[in-house]
Amino acid sequence: MADPKALNPHPPEFDRFLHASVGEDRNGYAVTVLSTLARLGLDPWKETAELVTLGRDAARARLGTLLARFRDVPALASDHGRVARDLSQLLPEGPASGALLRAASTVVDGRPRTSGAIWAVLAIIFVLFQMFMVGGSGSCE
Repeated sequence: MADPKALNPHPPEFDRFLHASVGEDRNGYAVTVLSTLARLGLDPWKETAELVTLGRDAARARLGTLLARFRDVPALASDHGRVARDLSQLLPEGPASGALLRAASTVVDGRPRTSGAIWAVLAIIFVLFQMFMVGGSGSCE
């Protein structure tokens, strides 16, 4: 059976936080944490992983700083502290879960764990390529 993480390598524990709304932009569209972090030039999954490892209070402070820099949602100018507090409650508990920390470390490292199957497929392709090249050059004799 195929690895379910192949299509979505990001930790599913981050979804609730990343898809939460931070407010509406000037055009009336809902803006999520994911799009906020992306618009600030940050990798949303990496930033979320770092917030999880900080702990709830430090994450709330960091999130408040990030939201204060975000100008696309006018309501955040005066209310970024409350929004940061509410959003920090959606972060998964970090230190309690070993599996979550492993997933977060994979995201923070920026290198998803590659499986042996990928290497096996690449080796087969390489062997087939070599066979094609050797077989092709010997047929002219």
